[in-house]
Amino acid sequence: MTERSLDSCDLLCLDLPHAEAIRTSLPHQRAVQSAALAAKALGDPTRLVIATSLRGGAELCVCDMAWVVGAAQNLVSHHLRQLKNAALVDSRRDGKLVMYRLTELGEHLTTAILAPATAKEADHV
Repeated sequence: MTERSLDSCDLLCLDLPHAEAIRTSLPHQRAVQSAALAAKALGDPTRLVIATSLRGGAELCVCDMAWVVGAAQNLVSHHLRQLKNAALVDSRRDGKLVMYRLTELGEHLTTAILAPATAKEADHV
């Protein structure tokens, strides 16, 4: 006798109107790809620390960010490029410095990712 899978139905059924309503409300594939890229960018611990450092509206150059994160400038620069490619940070030139800050999307996503972790941490204090 085989064990039944707990994650699939034993009976083939389909509530077509309900399923179709959900299917038609899904975001465009381009939007899903963009969101997945942003989520993936913050899936790296160093990038999440960088985004968290910028979350308070602070603007930092690579040199300062490297000190804050405790990593080499070239590594931080690489991670900032990844965050910028995912539309999570913006940069601007200020003389010889390049200043980075979170975009609105970066702000929202960083907050959303950290909220459950900080709440759980607060419960254990």
